[in-house]
Amino acid sequence: MKFTKHTVALLFAGLLLGGSVLTEHVSAAVPAGLFDLFKKEETAETEPLPEDITPKRGKNSPCRKEEDCTAMSTHASNWYCRHTENGKRPPIPGEMTFIDKHGGYFLGEDDKVIYLTFDAGYENGNIARILDTLKAEEVPAAFFVLENLVTRNTDLVRRMNDEGHLVCNHTAKHPDMTAKSESEFADELAAMEKVYKDTMGTEIAKYYRPPEGKFNEANLEWANSLGYKTIFWSYAYADWDNDKQMPADKALQKVLAGTHNGEVILLHPTSATNADILPGLIREWKNMGYRFGTLDELTGNRDLSKNQT
Repeated sequence: MKFTKHTVALLFAGLLLGGSVLTEHVSAAVPAGLFDLFKKEETAETEPLPEDITPKRGKNSPCRKEEDCTAMSTHASNWYCRHTENGKRPPIPGEMTFIDKHGGYFLGEDDKVIYLTFDAGYENGNIARILDTLKAEEVPAAFFVLENLVTRNTDLVRRMNDEGHLVCNHTAKHPDMTAKSESEFADELAAMEKVYKDTMGTEIAKYYRPPEGKFNEANLEWANSLGYKTIFWSYAYADWDNDKQMPADKALQKVLAGTHNGEVILLHPTSATNADILPGLIREWKNMGYRFGTLDELTGNRDLSKNQT
């Protein structure tokens, strides 16, 4: 006979109604330890379970099981980071913990510091506004740029450099870097380096951000061997589509709600909403006690930092 919690409950009811005679039958029928098991199950149901804050493995996981991750993976992954609130720092995605081994960063130390980063592929009137705000507020940032912006809007990129921001490598043409061989990967970063050096007369900062956040473990190692550190993010929101911009008040509320210590935030400077909210956003962060760091600080290259507040 299979005993369930409902069966045991009925037996207990019988004990109360039937007295000693039923007790003898129950004692003989119920396997030893079953009453203790029932009590344990009831206790477990009343105890709250700890929150699981590790994102589930997705279809882009480089390895389905951690023990399978013994060799460097070429399986494509798409970086993501869970949104948190009330100052809670997001966990690293469980399937991407390998980034730390290959010069990858997504979050700073647990201090009241924010790292402002922008992915800039073209100008539509908003990048200049972003730069104006950063200058007025004396806040440093990092701009991951493409060849197009450097050649067509050289003055803006020169402003980034001259005003103390880091100008970094987002590749020349914004391709899927996981589809490239090691030599093709190196050629793409080198093409961006050359355009920047030929146009600006200086070297591009040795920080790399994968186009669309798509990468694999091999990409990280290849970038690392070329002297690059790969920079992901701990907060981003859907700001890249200029035809689907969030209202400024909602965007401001959303970004502030996700603020956390050591935040590496990704914004797109082509967003009119971002250009609108940035002055108030920076001031509110300052009111919250946050300062603004550079990627040199984030990665430990403090001696290379151009501007820290």
